Amino acid sequence: MKKLLSMICCFLISTAALANESKIDLNEFAQQYFDIMIATQAPNATEQDLERYLALLTDDIGHSHLPYVTDDSRLKDGKQQMRKGMTFYLGAHSKYNAELLNVFVFNHSAIAIRYKNSAEGIHPESKQALSYTRTMMEVLEIEDGKVAVIRKYHE
Repeated sequence: MKKLLSMICCFLISTAALANESKIDLNEFAQQYFDIMIATQAPNATEQDLERYLALLTDDIGHSHLPYVTDDSRLKDGKQQMRKGMTFYLGAHSKYNAELLNVFVFNHSAIAIRYKNSAEGIHPESKQALSYTRTMMEVLEIEDGKVAVIRKYHE
């Protein structure tokens, strides 16, 4: 009887754990992330757009954007650092366009999104004109339904 009760408890616990893992649809999350992320790059982006994006991230988010930022260590104030950096560039684009090309889902723990984007604007510090078109890949590590690590790559 004790063995049967133990087996039932183990089954229920493992089923509950799997249910928690599968609550988030990573394909849907990838589309939501992309839509919210590109809104922060729009010419009319607001602090509310930025906060919607930051709400998708863990507080200790790790972030790399090769070749510019190579350390993706998770830091206690990672989200605060991203807020500061993104606020600096908020509204710097006079034109911005992005197209989602691919979404790849890995288990319940990672997503890769590939997209093409183009922008024009004025760099907020150097005041120099900027213009670019890039194909990007962002690999997102997911933890408890939020992005814990972002790795950005250029094609």
